[in-house]
Amino acid sequence: MKIDQFPEHIRPYLVPRAGGEYAYECFSCGREHGIERLLYTCPDCGSVLMIKDLEWSRLKRIPGSLWREIFDYRSMLTLPALRGIYRYHELIGSVIPPESVVWLGEGYTPVVAANAVLCDWAGCAFFFKNDGQNPSASFKDRGMASAFSYLNYLIGHRGMEDVLAICASTGDTSASAALYGSYFVHGVKSAVLLPHGKVTPQQLGQPLGSGARVIEIPGVFDDCMKVVEYLSEHYSVALMNSKNAWRILGQESYSYEIAQAFDYEIGDLAVFVPIGNAGNITAVLQGFLKLHDLGIIPALPAVFGVQSEHANPVYLYYLEPEREKRRFRPVTVRPSVAQAAMIGNPVSMPRVVKLVEEYRLRAGEDAVRVVEVSEQEIMDAMLTANRNGHIVCTQGGECLAGCRKAVASGMQAAGRRAVLDATAHALKFSVFQDKYFSDSFEPEYEVVPKAELRNAPVLVSPPDGVPKPVPGREMPPEDFRRFLAFASGAVAELLGLKRKQ
Repeated sequence: MKIDQFPEHIRPYLVPRAGGEYAYECFSCGREHGIERLLYTCPDCGSVLMIKDLEWSRLKRIPGSLWREIFDYRSMLTLPALRGIYRYHELIGSVIPPESVVWLGEGYTPVVAANAVLCDWAGCAFFFKNDGQNPSASFKDRGMASAFSYLNYLIGHRGMEDVLAICASTGDTSASAALYGSYFVHGVKSAVLLPHGKVTPQQLGQPLGSGARVIEIPGVFDDCMKVVEYLSEHYSVALMNSKNAWRILGQESYSYEIAQAFDYEIGDLAVFVPIGNAGNITAVLQGFLKLHDLGIIPALPAVFGVQSEHANPVYLYYLEPEREKRRFRPVTVRPSVAQAAMIGNPVSMPRVVKLVEEYRLRAGEDAVRVVEVSEQEIMDAMLTANRNGHIVCTQGGECLAGCRKAVASGMQAAGRRAVLDATAHALKFSVFQDKYFSDSFEPEYEVVPKAELRNAPVLVSPPDGVPKPVPGREMPPEDFRRFLAFASGAVAELLGLKRKQ
């Protein structure tokens, strides 16, 4: 749709201009630092940072109702820079000019309603927001679009050269960083560090296919993260993990899309998010708070973080009801099918603590909760969802298991609708489906397959005397008729088909 076809009062707002003043803000010591260079931790106290819009109050001059119109009308534009997360340009980095925006198709992932069977199973009506339909098949593309767009801005407008984008990953981050890094033919190279033997073959293949330098490290994700943190402190590299505050900024778009999908009336929703490195729940909380502050949404939804009992430091932290007595303690993770959430020392924990406190001040103590689920519950939920029309990953199964448990325990009212974060595509985690179907899970996963959820192919094998097709060799017509009669009869018997009368 062309600009002159829009209502006159909207036209001036449709294509945003670069502007505003931004800074890195430390949630621990409160100091601010310029964004002219890449920072990942506070130079003064070493804590993680967030991006702060120093001129945020200027956005409040536009009423919430007009902001809703702006975002809704922008969805009709065909401008590539505004097709993705930068539809919400003013909220996630207005300092970046549209010509610097990198868009590979991320954003606008579908919100898919669960069918009646699945809603009954979960105990409430709910939707999956399927972020597995992003370009690299995970939600990480939202943050990478932001981080790489800012890199592109620094390269084009600030003279940055010879950038090495590096990250630690359990799979999804590396796939996304490698994909976006490969889009820059000149000026950017990418490298990823993975825990050896802890990444599915599908996830390993993605960064290799994008041409990234892939390095495997003994241990788990937390060990890889320590190496990458050391490199970012002592060498000239661009860190692409969620410690990068620009990543968090881009992932806020998840909240904005949910609000827009429900016509900005989301006070009756509960949003379930898996917690790994805690960057995603940070972004979700921050995104909803921004919308509420601008009057774009009249009320905040409830937010539930979900963790496996095999990697549950945030759950354990919030088990203590009294805020003053809470002490964060990293945990030693055990093997988990929700590999992207298998993190015992999330780098974004200081952000979570700060934002949960602010969120609860605005919406009540029960507005943010954390649920713990078992590995068995995660797998059963993932397979049950996918048997009912979805393509969710193990983290999506984790959210569904968390939703079901929240309803059963009374934490989530059965009449309240939920939106569940399916962070990646099911095909990335097909290895765990295979283990379930073949009953080959290692004991440490503590998963016992249920017969009603297992599946396996059935081979129709003609007996001796019945001709069999051979690839590359033509069968005589009579031989093929005999094979066809046998195979059709065998399939009809397996399926319980009745002959037409």
